[in-house]
Amino acid sequence: MAIHSPATRLDQVFHALSDPTRRAMLARLATSHCTAGELGAPFRISQPSVSKHIRVLERAGVVRRSVKGRHHTLRLVPAPLRDAEMWITRHRQFWEGSLGQLDRVLAELQRDE
Repeated sequence: MAIHSPATRLDQVFHALSDPTRRAMLARLATSHCTAGELGAPFRISQPSVSKHIRVLERAGVVRRSVKGRHHTLRLVPAPLRDAEMWITRHRQFWEGSLGQLDRVLAELQRDE
């Protein structure tokens, strides 16, 4: 397995989250472990499509598969999602601070007029 930089891993997490089917799969896995068949059952997509979605989630590190014989169980791995949340929080704080500064400058300009 290739070693990925934190930036590459973050890109993969955001890519995984960019699709509504994959987000729904993650929501399902947040409640309990399940098989690929169980995970794909609510969607009107083929089994190969379900498998492709699962591979994207696995590559992003947000889903882990355990194999016992022929039985494959999928489970959520929350750590990469926390990393994405931290990235979003840092950037939100920056933009909120920047917009606050802009508001103050605009208020000063309006007072000076």
